[in-house]
Amino acid sequence: MLRLSILEQAPVSEESAPEEALRNTTRLAVEAEKWGYHRIWFAEHHGSEALASSSPEVMVAHVAAKTSRIHVGSGGVLLPHYSPFKVAENFHLLENLYPGRIDLGIGRAPGGMPGATRALNDGMRWDLKDYPRKVRDLIGYLTDHLPDGHPFQSVHATPLARRLPDIYLLGSSDGSARVAAETGTPFMFAHFINPNGGAEVVRAYRSAYQPSEAFPEPKASVCIFVVCAETDQEADRQASTLRYWMVKASQGCSVPIPETSKAVHYHPAAWERDQIKENEARIIVGNPQKVRIELEKLASMYQTDEVMLITNIFDFQAKLRSFELIARAFRT
Repeated sequence: MLRLSILEQAPVSEESAPEEALRNTTRLAVEAEKWGYHRIWFAEHHGSEALASSSPEVMVAHVAAKTSRIHVGSGGVLLPHYSPFKVAENFHLLENLYPGRIDLGIGRAPGGMPGATRALNDGMRWDLKDYPRKVRDLIGYLTDHLPDGHPFQSVHATPLARRLPDIYLLGSSDGSARVAAETGTPFMFAHFINPNGGAEVVRAYRSAYQPSEAFPEPKASVCIFVVCAETDQEADRQASTLRYWMVKASQGCSVPIPETSKAVHYHPAAWERDQIKENEARIIVGNPQKVRIELEKLASMYQTDEVMLITNIFDFQAKLRSFELIARAFRT
């Protein structure tokens, strides 16, 4: 049976406010647990009017307190901005509060525009070259086993936890996949960001995988945009708000998710039509059976038993219904 999970960015709809988006996100997690979703992760975005999830650690703590079984995690903490020691302490603490339910997804993207990146680093230079070292240090702090000669070998990320949170490296190219293979950690490919070459990246990750004590076998998953409704026509109508928003995001516009009628009646320029057409490879849209078939194809292509879904549309009730319909389709 294919496991279904959710990536949530807490999208802010037009004529709405971040506090409403965050209430909706909490409601989604509660309902997703009832419908049998395996995990829900929270993204990290900065300086965005469209996405309210700027601190996944806070979201994890809040949502884990409102639920009882579903795995709750980050998708992900953007490690280049932060101290691996502090991230390890945060997630040791979360694991102690909610044993066996915490996931730690790690990303290397900036998560915002250059100004936000500089502010996050207090004006210091942001350097991706240090990312593999930070990943290794983070794993060392989490396992309480830093290598001999490490300058902080005597330091412990407290409170120590009996169990290691599930660690995933996230990426939309082969860069993070290589680090995941070298460090022996699971990998999540962001098909919703880059629909090209992901299966090849995952195959290379598996072939280069170096087993670790925590993860002796490679484990890969995939995340994609999905919009589902009772009919293809209604799913397409709801998805129009996602398509509009994606085009504006590609222009560097951090705008809220547009109202449905506005998106439906929007007349894109020629180049925007080309962009929308290209973006279709990042989205699955349709009725429940069509969505199930497409998700199973995607899982087969990536050779995974878990698919993570992201649904950024204007109508929150339609979003809830989309996740419910998909869950029901996989129970039949």
